[in-house]
Order: sequence, then structure tokens, then C-alpha cells
Amino acid sequence: MGCDGGTIPKRHELVKGPKKVEKVDKNAELIARWYYCTLSQEKLRKPVVACELGRLYNKDAVIEYLLDKSSDKPIVEAASHIRSIKDVKELNLSDNPAWKGDKGDTKGDRYDDLHYTRFICPVVGVEMNGRHKFCFLYSCGCVFSERALKEVKTDTCHKCGVPFQENDIITLNGNKEEVEELWKRMEERKLKAKLAKKAKKSNKSRVAESAVRSHSAESAGPSNVCEGASDQSSGEKKNGISIDKTLGPGPSSSLVKPSKVVSGATKRVAPDGKSEAYKSIFTSHCSAKRSKEQTSHWVTHTAYYF
Repeated sequence: MGCDGGTIPKRHELVKGPKKVEKVDKNAELIARWYYCTLSQEKLRKPVVACELGRLYNKDAVIEYLLDKSSDKPIVEAASHIRSIKDVKELNLSDNPAWKGDKGDTKGDRYDDLHYTRFICPVVGVEMNGRHKFCFLYSCGCVFSERALKEVKTDTCHKCGVPFQENDIITLNGNKEEVEELWKRMEERKLKAKLAKKAKKSNKSRVAESAVRSHSAESAGPSNVCEGASDQSSGEKKNGISIDKTLGPGPSSSLVKPSKVVSGATKRVAPDGKSEAYKSIFTSHCSAKRSKEQTSHWVTHTAYYF
């Protein structure tokens, strides 16, 4: 099969050389990183958030990713470090006044500039298309170009006036070295936040313990005073019984119990301890017995017949 009829194979058909490295189109790479969400691969639209590694996301895509608790949830490497909505920061972007968006002519009869973006730097005015380095402040979320931060050096935000530090500057869509440095800073920031939370919790517990101790000390003070006063008055009165300490020993120094006055008629109590009123409720009592005139006929006698 083949090579008949005078067909002569060439060298590149017989010898396989090294594979050529496929070159990635730079324009396509910039568009994918600056125009589309890293998580959902949809076009960026407000509200836009960024993680501490400088990647751009749509906020609704991040919320859907965090709420998805199903077992078949795809593991996205670009969002593996995002575990809560606190791990991302909402960006305060400045709109490009010359951007027409979908309102422009899209018939295909005009040149479509791929570097024409929706957002710009509010200080310098350069477009956020990947040709210039952009960064955002983690303290407030405002986005500026790196050129603006270098030219106008200050410790407060150019847009909202919130103070920031050098560690709050995070580069958007940086290279590998910048991402590694941002990863280290993210781990340090999380560790500091964890230690601060533990210290705050321990301080609260100490304050609560000190408050309980002070409260117990205050409650113990008045009780001692009351006990001393009660010891003094115990010689004079105890449970309504008066004791005369000035009198010497003898019959007059004995305890004098106050007499109880019973108002009304005295109760009539039988020797067995039961009153007549209690006994009268039973048929065996003498008041319940009837005479022969009161007894009924033998046909109509009841249980009261004796």
C-alpha cells in the first residue's frame, strides 16, 4: 500500500522532528484577563470584585460559587483561595466617558479597537486594557494605574481620601513573581487577623472575669456589715422574743414569749382531735340520724334509713 508508481517520500514525512511551541496571541490573552471574569468567563460588569492575588471577578459569579455546596461542584484553581465573600474586595472603578459599549455600530463595517475599554485611571486617564499596569487599594477598593501612584506619591487615596499603606497596594493581573509575592502577603494578613481575633477574644474573657470578681467583692462587703448589725441586735430581739440583758440571773431573766390573742369564739375540739363540724358531714353523726317519725316507709327507704 503506497509508495507505488514512482512515489518518492520526503524527509519530513519519514523523520519526526521536535514539536513547535504554540504561541499564544497576546491580544487574546489580554482580552481574556481584562475583559472577562476569571471564574465564569463572562464579560466583566459592575459590581466587579478582585481577590488578594489581583484577579478580576463578577460579584454575582463569586456568590454563586460560594453558595454551590453540591458534590459535583467543579474545582476552579483560580478561586480555590476564596472561601468567603470577605476574601474579595469590591472595586471602585472609573468609567470611560468615550466608551459606547453595545450602543456602537456592530455591523462589521468599521474597525473594532480591542484596546478600547470601559474603565480608565481617574488620575492619568489611561485605559485599563492590560497595556498599562493597574492596581487597587485594599483599604478602599479604588483602582489606579501604577503610573499615577508613582507620579503622585501620597499616603491617602486620590479618589476618596482614605489613608493606605504600602502593603495595601495590590497589582491587578500581575506576572508569576508578583502573584507569588501577593500570595505571601495574603497568608501573612490572614495570620495577623487570626491572632488579632484570638487576642480580642481573650481580652473579652479577662474583662468579664474581672467584672465578675469585682461584683462578687461588692456583694460580699454589705453582707458582712449586715451580719455585724444582726449580731448586735440578736441580744435584744430574736424572732420576736425580747431578751433583757440588764437584769441579773433569776426568774425575771427568763425568756418572755408574747401571748397570742385569739379573736372570736374558741374552737370546740373533741378528745380524739376532730371537731364537731368535721364529724357532722358524715351520716354516722348524731345530727344525721332521724327519728322514727322521720323515717320513710320500708318501700321508699333510702340510705339514710337507720
